[in-house]
Order: sequence, then C-alpha cells, then structure tokens
Amino acid sequence: MRQAQRKKEKDKVAIALMLAFCVIALTSIFTIKSNIDKINDSNTNVPVSEKTKTENPQKAGQEPAENAADTAQASAKVPTVDSSKTSKEKTSSSGFINPVKSDEAYVTNEYSMDALIYSVTLDQYMTHCGMDIEAPEDTQVTSAASGTVTAIYEDDRYGTSVGITRCGGFTTVYSNRATADLGEIGDVVEAGKVIGGIGTSGLFESLEPAHLHLEMLKDGVYVNPADYIKF
Repeated sequence: MRQAQRKKEKDKVAIALMLAFCVIALTSIFTIKSNIDKINDSNTNVPVSEKTKTENPQKAGQEPAENAADTAQASAKVPTVDSSKTSKEKTSSSGFINPVKSDEAYVTNEYSMDALIYSVTLDQYMTHCGMDIEAPEDTQVTSAASGTVTAIYEDDRYGTSVGITRCGGFTTVYSNRATADLGEIGDVVEAGKVIGGIGTSGLFESLEPAHLHLEMLKDGVYVNPADYIKF
C-alpha cells in the first residue's frame, strides 16, 4: 500500500517537472519571437532600404512597401548627378561599376525576390532584396556610379548604410559596412569614390562572413544589381 502511494507521489512530481519544462520552453520561444518582431516593427522610419515597394508585394516573405512614397519624395528634394557626364571610371553600358575591387571578392547570396533563400543567421527561408558580395573585412567599398548621397543611416537589419541616387531614377544602397566615410546628405560623389569598408554591422546577416549587402532600386522598385553591374 505504501509502495503504491509512493509511486503516485513520484508520478505527480514527474508530471509537475514536465509541465514546468514545457512552460519554460514556451516562454523562451515567445521571447525570441517578440525580439524579432520588435526589430521588424522598428523599421518604419528606414529611409531607403527594405521599405520601398517591391514588384510582387503579396508573395510570402516579401518586404513591406508602405514607405516608398516618402522615400521618393525625400530623394526628389536632393539634386542628383548624371554619372555619364561626371565619371572618369570605366563603366558598363548601364553606367555602373563593381563597387568591390578585390580579387578575393565573390557573390555569396544573390538577389532573390521571386524565390525564398535560406538565411543562416535567422535560420529560415526568406526573400533577399539585395546581393551579398563577400570579401575580407575592411576591403574598400566604392560608389558604383556618380550621384548624390540621399541617405545615411543605421539599419536595424543590415547595419551601416548609405544610399546614392543618380539620374534615371536609380538608387544604390550599400549596407553592412564597417565604416561610413561620407560627409552628409547632399554630397556629390563620383563612380569609384571610396564610401567605406566591408564589415559585419548587419544584425540579420551577423553569422555570415564580412560582406557588402548591395541593393538597387529603379523608380522606387527593387531590381537585380546583376542586371546592371558586372561582378
């Protein structure tokens, strides 16, 4: 009789421990999800990056688009420069040059807004609105075209960022840099001008090697940098 009673008490203790473990596990999961949601919610004031409208905004994993009009209006206030008239660098037919000049540089994650790719840092599949160019940390990043600086900011997801706009409706965004070697919004830069070094400042790609996260927009819509730049 005593043995049966002891067995029941042990079973109660085991059940209690199991329930406590489940509660702790669920709490941890909700805490992690809450932190990621807070990061995503904090991006409503990002000047150029992810918030500009994409071509197919209803697809799963697509980036939000509500900030496109504000971005276009802000950029319109700053006079832009036609790269074909000012650049002394050898450019492609589109007027853009490779922003990373290093024999060790190569593309790791390509532009992918129509298909999901795996994020090592976030451990999930998602779209990728830019192109990642890996190179040793502090490798120089240069402007891909002559233009006007229209945004300098710290992106919660992709780190130290700068947006440069040229005539024709193109804005090129350089993120995940180690340094921001630019003065202020309104500065005019030529193609090939050093605008920082490759780094690891982007939270959403922090588990990946040092690289440049390069985005390109045409009239406020994300486009594939590989369609305009030879890598």
